Amino acid sequence: MSRIIKIRKGLNIKLKGSAEKVLGTAPASSAYAVRPADFKGLTPRLCVRQGDEVKAGTPVFFDKYRPGIQFVSPVGGTVEAINRGDRRKLLEVVIKPDAKNIHEKYEITDKLLSSREQIIELMQKAGYWPFVVQRPYGIIANPADRPKSIFVSGLDTAPLTVDIAFLLQGQEEHFQKGIDILSRLTEGKVYLGLDADDAASKLNRITNAEITLFTGKHPAGNVGVHIHHIDPVNKGDIVWTMDAQHVAALGRFFTTGTYSAEKIVALCGSKVKRPQYYKITTGASMRAFENLIDHSEDTRYISGDVLTGTNIGKDGYIGFYGNRISVIPEGDKYEFLGWAMPRFGKFSASKSYFSWLTPNRLYDLDTNLNGGERAFVVTNQYEKVLPMDIYPVYLLKAILAEDIDRMEQLGIYELIEEDLALCEFVCTSKIEVQAILRRGIDLMIKEMS
Repeated sequence: MSRIIKIRKGLNIKLKGSAEKVLGTAPASSAYAVRPADFKGLTPRLCVRQGDEVKAGTPVFFDKYRPGIQFVSPVGGTVEAINRGDRRKLLEVVIKPDAKNIHEKYEITDKLLSSREQIIELMQKAGYWPFVVQRPYGIIANPADRPKSIFVSGLDTAPLTVDIAFLLQGQEEHFQKGIDILSRLTEGKVYLGLDADDAASKLNRITNAEITLFTGKHPAGNVGVHIHHIDPVNKGDIVWTMDAQHVAALGRFFTTGTYSAEKIVALCGSKVKRPQYYKITTGASMRAFENLIDHSEDTRYISGDVLTGTNIGKDGYIGFYGNRISVIPEGDKYEFLGWAMPRFGKFSASKSYFSWLTPNRLYDLDTNLNGGERAFVVTNQYEKVLPMDIYPVYLLKAILAEDIDRMEQLGIYELIEEDLALCEFVCTSKIEVQAILRRGIDLMIKEMS
């Protein structure tokens, strides 16, 4: 019988616009992009030029310090643009698809599948290695490392919750194949976290992985919470993680030998006319969805969830990671005497408003911060929403002081931005918690290199 872990600390933010369990095919996109900013700690080097023809799976850039890790085109077509920013920083490689949409193909043999080294080499060559993210630091894993374990989260608890079992419906065999592949990459265990409240899910029958059931408030679905409660990361430890859909994509690749960047995302949020799931190709333009969104007021387009996603704008491209597109009001309006009003329709994590009397109410929240940055003081707010044995305020202050030893002692190896996202949401001081944490992680990487 699987172990059940109940997460008691946390916060569920109930927003309007959750996706209905209906799967549609997204409108065709006129362009696709591969963005280096989606990958933490990457220094990209181009291997294509504007006007080059590419297949789906053709490398477009690679990591300067780990040249074997390739980042590939999601579709077949022509390199339409190579966009750069300040100091010629590479922002995105834009590909215009063609009618042929030819995919790269690879020969998969039993001999290859029996060799850990050959599996890793092929994953790098075919563009699947960026699926593997390591803890600590939340960066693309080093293929030369041997992780003590690998974690996959099969549940989602973030705002505008996505049903992982629905995303993988009909792909259970590919998901199993992906788990089998991952089990060859570690001498330890593959851990699969699932929803304790969904006993009927076919994912409960997955083999070659140790299944642990989780229940409770967000962030119960975060892989970082699973790692903390099952196999914590200490100094010198390496743990790999992979998104559930990426596991299925990996299994599909090692079954068919054909590169594919297809995935399913939830188009959700209060600004979406009919929130539901869509099958898309990674890197598609948001312009493809413009007729599905209410543009009656300023709108925030987020690739990912509302707590940790990236603001890509209506002309942006859907990111490599994440399984939802969140569309919510921008929140750039001034609310006169807002602090002095009873605010019956406003959400509060601390029961400051009477809205806490209706716990099942759905809210149409915008991006307004409702105030500016203030003194950073110890209030115990963070500890109420962080189900980990960590003192976040002291860790953040150690990062600001650039105290490496203190950062290590306070648990920086266990955290990435999504683990402290709720701390930022509830913070009355309006501290940019996630940005500070990434600054600390970057400092640790620099010191350890």
